Amino acid sequence: MMNTIRESTCLREKETLSPKAALAGESKGRLIPEEECPIRTAFQRDRDRIIHSSSFRRLKHKTQVFLSPEGDHYRTRLTHTLEVSQIARTIAGALNLNCDLTEAIALGHDLGHTPFGHAGERALNDVCPGGFKHYAQSLRVVDLLEKDGKGLNLTFEVRNGIERHTNGEQAATLEGRIVRLADRIAYINHDIDDATIAGIMSEDDIPLAIRHVLGMSKSARINTLVLSCINNSDDDIRLESGIQQAFDELHTFMFAKVYTNPACKSEEKKAVALVQQLYYHFAKKVENLPPQFKEIAERDGIGVAACDFIAGMTDRYAVRVFDELYIPKAWSELSNIF
Repeated sequence: MMNTIRESTCLREKETLSPKAALAGESKGRLIPEEECPIRTAFQRDRDRIIHSSSFRRLKHKTQVFLSPEGDHYRTRLTHTLEVSQIARTIAGALNLNCDLTEAIALGHDLGHTPFGHAGERALNDVCPGGFKHYAQSLRVVDLLEKDGKGLNLTFEVRNGIERHTNGEQAATLEGRIVRLADRIAYINHDIDDATIAGIMSEDDIPLAIRHVLGMSKSARINTLVLSCINNSDDDIRLESGIQQAFDELHTFMFAKVYTNPACKSEEKKAVALVQQLYYHFAKKVENLPPQFKEIAERDGIGVAACDFIAGMTDRYAVRVFDELYIPKAWSELSNIF
């Protein structure tokens, strides 16, 4: 009897991928068992579920670093996600690991990010019960919030990589660990690009010692970091020590030059106040939450439900809701109401 396309793909993975690769045919499975697709492997199916999710689409209107940028060339959370996916797949392919798993983790890693980037994350972390971390929220999105509360029912390997892409314990798979490094490679380099477009800095501002090690341009730096990872990873994902040191120094430089620069962060206090005011409103008025979040309030508490609702907002939707709740309407608008 002929194998299905999926079975043939799983067999090919087993025959050709590294012994250290996570194989779709040997996945630890889903939270809720379901029938396999005859065409796609479990990891390919997870990737497709993430791409077609509403949370993924909303990333195009969520801030990366610059709040509500005027130009068309700044990164959003969606373009960041795509850059992470490209870098991660390149590394995984060179190491003969599972590119489908790597891509699925990369595409899903920021689904739980708040409006207004890390400013929104800090705002919710200060007021939500138990705090708020975007990586934990990303897992909550795929498990509980997507598809009107049904979740995406992803595999263990993808869920584990999403949850551990930022801090704490490393992912259980090398593919998940690649995404953690690719995330950092992507955001530091594209933040330099965006800050240069904004006139905050130039390439020449980066200390020469760092540029001599990593490269004199964004492309050169990414190439250096990717090659270092490929050439130095075996049982774990790592950079050569000198490259790692220069990369850490670049992050320190960016923290001082961009991430805490008043020119970049001048609007953050407003964003924090807006997000927290929305939280205080919905945490007191469960009747104003959409039906799905009312159910969450009954199960997990109104504070958690308010946090889930706000975290899913895009920047512009959060501003619109705040405007409707707290900004007085013009008389011409009021006259249309009565």
